[in-house]
Amino acid sequence: MDKAAVRKRIEEVGIVPIIRATSPDEARFAADAIREGGISIVEITMTVPGALDVISELARKSPEVLLGAGTVLNAESASRCLDAGAQFLVSPGLHLKTVEHALKHQVLIIAGALTPTEIMAAWEAGADFIKVFPCSNVGGPSYLRALKGPFPEIPMVPTGGVNLETAAEFLRSGAAALGVGGELILKDALKARDAQRLRDLAARYVAIIKKSRHTTTAA
Repeated sequence: MDKAAVRKRIEEVGIVPIIRATSPDEARFAADAIREGGISIVEITMTVPGALDVISELARKSPEVLLGAGTVLNAESASRCLDAGAQFLVSPGLHLKTVEHALKHQVLIIAGALTPTEIMAAWEAGADFIKVFPCSNVGGPSYLRALKGPFPEIPMVPTGGVNLETAAEFLRSGAAALGVGGELILKDALKARDAQRLRDLAARYVAIIKKSRHTTTAA
């Protein structure tokens, strides 16, 4: 899948599930449950033990899923992620050499930023989306709405504090997509291997996104 197709999938699906888990088995379990719940994107963070092996296995077994690597902190890590099969990269903050690496290899990158200055720098460097993180700590949807004033053309993915109660408001505030971690990939559901709970949550987020976009279009 080329970069344009990856961008289109992220925009269409509207959510990037962030999988943080304590073991490779937990991560694979979460990815399968999310896919079955109707979300065809997953981000495996580099904090997952054996993350590269998880990415490699998912790339082989679930080719229909758009597979991202998260918490990518430098170009060396980015290279390993791409070799394992990641189709896009996500960083928690702005690391220019990582963005340069993504540009060189024509791979989509969601670069982390928080302040207007950081957002301008990330966009100027060539990031495809800006991960506004941690968004809830500085105002949540109202902060995102304020940022979209001077930066209407920059696609932003708020992360941190996005949950079932705030998702619709983030979308109304201008989010291109939502980054959702622990509010979707529940730790207790992972430990209990409660796939149905994760599937149900995924389906609820999908419904919120569809409803919010329909309402916005109708308005």
